[in-house]
Amino acid sequence: MTPESVIRKPIFLTEKSNTLRGQNQVVFEVLRNANKVQIKEAVQKLFSVKVESVNTMLYRGKDRRMGRGYAKMQNWKKAVVTLAEGENIDFFAETSES
Repeated sequence: MTPESVIRKPIFLTEKSNTLRGQNQVVFEVLRNANKVQIKEAVQKLFSVKVESVNTMLYRGKDRRMGRGYAKMQNWKKAVVTLAEGENIDFFAETSES
């Protein structure tokens, strides 16, 4: 698995994830079958930061209405990554283009 396939997307628009950013933690949606070691290596490689620990949670997909019937959304996995002291991932960094 490549690091790009392990990390699906960052989750930074929730109140909980914004609170965790103050504690030097970042939240990602990750591949369901990725383990903590693979997630740690992927974050370190993609963002050039040092990771102290990774906590993961599995979420069950919700039932949604689709016309007259119901459909089940996919199950997904969330990872809370604790960064080393002094490390930071800035998702909204401005790029300097001249």
